[in-house]
Amino acid sequence: MQNEKDKLNEIKPGEDTVVVPALGARELKAAREAAGAQEQPGAEDAAPAQAGPAEAEAGAAQEEDDVASRGKKLLDKLDSILYNPETHSDEFDGIDDEDGELTERDFHPIRPRRDGKTGCLGGLMYFAFCVSLSVLLACLAWMAASDVIALNKEPLESTITLPESIFTEGTEEYVDDEGVTQTREVTYADMDYVASSLKDAGIIEYPWLFKIFCWFADATTKVDPGTYTLSTNLDYYALVSNMQTASGSMVTTTVTLPEGFTMLEIFERLEENGIASVEDLMDAAAEYTYSYSFLDWATPGDASRLEGYLFPDTYEFYQGMQAASAINRFLLNFHGKLTADMYSQADALGITLHQAVIIASMIESEAANDAERAQIASVIYNRLEAGMPLQIDATVMYALGEHKDYLTEEDLQVESPYNTYLHTGLPAGPICNPGLASINASLQPASTNYLYYALDTESGTHRFFSDYNSFLAFTETQDYAGQ
Repeated sequence: MQNEKDKLNEIKPGEDTVVVPALGARELKAAREAAGAQEQPGAEDAAPAQAGPAEAEAGAAQEEDDVASRGKKLLDKLDSILYNPETHSDEFDGIDDEDGELTERDFHPIRPRRDGKTGCLGGLMYFAFCVSLSVLLACLAWMAASDVIALNKEPLESTITLPESIFTEGTEEYVDDEGVTQTREVTYADMDYVASSLKDAGIIEYPWLFKIFCWFADATTKVDPGTYTLSTNLDYYALVSNMQTASGSMVTTTVTLPEGFTMLEIFERLEENGIASVEDLMDAAAEYTYSYSFLDWATPGDASRLEGYLFPDTYEFYQGMQAASAINRFLLNFHGKLTADMYSQADALGITLHQAVIIASMIESEAANDAERAQIASVIYNRLEAGMPLQIDATVMYALGEHKDYLTEEDLQVESPYNTYLHTGLPAGPICNPGLASINASLQPASTNYLYYALDTESGTHRFFSDYNSFLAFTETQDYAGQ
């Protein structure tokens, strides 16, 4: 391939004129200096000798050859100045004669690249950006750290409630002290709800940061249902610790449950005081497993199995606490009231402890005072022994699901295993939750021959009778419908 610049220096055969490209001032000066060096005569040319015609002709030819030789050397010198094969060998690689003519763009000088030369202003801008970013990140880190460790926060105390509905049951594996992998039941809290509640209460600033902390601290299973009074002085770790059952931050409420309350009445009062909802309490009563020997006869699935065992007393509950935990307090209290003598007394009467509780519940519902309890118990045992229906109004009211001042004939015909007017023997289960006095009366009845009793509306106490005629004569003097 012929170099395009070689074309410009090409000498056409047979012509004496040499065509060279236009040269700049520097190039012309360099060419002239080179030519001058070539044309300086040597020592042998200083005094030319005279020659004849033949010698003159030969000399002319030699001179013509010398001129041609010097011209060729001059062109080579110019070409070496204008084109260096070592530095321009790659510039025209791949260009052949068919690539077309050179354009003006091909002769434009290549401007030097300015990559990396941002200048002083660019450097200052970059430095300012780095400083600003560092300050921003430092401020964010400080704000986040202040929230995590409760540093320099405005004093604030607020109350939040974590309902049972945000908790789900699950299982997890753990390794016991002997190195054996075991499985246990746990409850998982909805940490989105927890973090949002803390944010809304003003306790924390960054819910997302609190959730990240809880994930690393495995706090999902460490939070319990309840109502808690928390403050901004607590760091994240302390917040998790204080949202647990029996912690000092749980809000407590004192509730008194009187003797004779049914299970539904007890649950309604707990709901009124913010302890737990009736629905959650009923579910826990039916499904939760309570490990007490006095409940060995019962199987999960029916909430009524706990009727009679929710011992009436004054309790201090945590607001929003787990329903099963609230119920367990009643059962634990009942368990504490039981003695070995009670079991012996039940055996002596030929009944089970559960039957004694059923009798105690009827005594609790009927007795006007403590003195009557043992006598009412004697009436119940005497009628059971005689095979007579107990005909206790309180059992019918339990079947109806409401308390009435008096029962109509229609009420007495309600079909229910709790209707002791229609069915002989004990009702299907306890009709209320008796106190200790009624339980003791059921295990230690008075020794009487009473088969009947009736309310004296004037004194508000009961009168006891051994025969039906005496009982009937007394009731005719009373206006029970006007109570």
